[in-house]
Amino acid sequence: MTTLTVSTPVVAVQQPSRSLLRDIRIVMTRELKPVLRDPFSLLFGMIQPLVFLALFGPLLSGSMGGTFGDGVWQWFVPSILVMTTLFGTSTTGANLLFEFQTGAHERMLVTPLSRSSLLIGRALKEMVPLFGQAVIVIAVMTPFAFDLHVGGALVGLALLAVFGVGLGSFSYALAIAVRKQDWMFWVVQQTFLFPLMILSGMLLPLETGPGWMRVASKFNPLSYLVDAERTLFSGDVWASAVLWGLVAAIVTAALGLTVGIRAMLRSAA
Repeated sequence: MTTLTVSTPVVAVQQPSRSLLRDIRIVMTRELKPVLRDPFSLLFGMIQPLVFLALFGPLLSGSMGGTFGDGVWQWFVPSILVMTTLFGTSTTGANLLFEFQTGAHERMLVTPLSRSSLLIGRALKEMVPLFGQAVIVIAVMTPFAFDLHVGGALVGLALLAVFGVGLGSFSYALAIAVRKQDWMFWVVQQTFLFPLMILSGMLLPLETGPGWMRVASKFNPLSYLVDAERTLFSGDVWASAVLWGLVAAIVTAALGLTVGIRAMLRSAA
């Protein structure tokens, strides 16, 4: 008697986490290709923070030089890195608005990519040119009385990445919300951007400002990030300011991703 053996095919089940990471990598790579094809805009974006340092830094040094204990550049260079992250990630929603106009976003929605990866991959892509800007700023400013503490700088850049992903997610959520009135994107973005900057003490110290501004800064997550970056770039990794900056970055990232992913899911409906 011949015994027939029926073999059951083994189906490899892909882990959801691996699938999400793969989708994020695909979206991030797709978003980076146009940036690499246009090196002029990338180069201009990297030079812009240096121009700001060259024009604004001497004004701070001349008018408030005695205010900064470790030197004006030790105080101002981290501010420029935070400002670059703020400007770069808060405007990313404009790219999504362009994709709405061209139909590129709708074509992405019919792919098997997870909706979360469409947001996270785009947000992470924005951090690549921002890291390039940070490296150039640090390299240029190191000969000009700026003390580089490599460990603190690396932690500071990682902290900026966490915050940037959250802020970029908010920007994409805003773009989805106003996609039928795209001019509203810039109205809302500018309305929130400059108060956040001023109340963070990024450009001018708030210690000499009125009391109400110092109180308002306590409710601004960006002020904790700025304090943390200045502390980290001074070489103090274990200070309490770093912990508060980490909390602000994580909370911003968690809220931004939650709001952004929900908005992305609704845009597919």
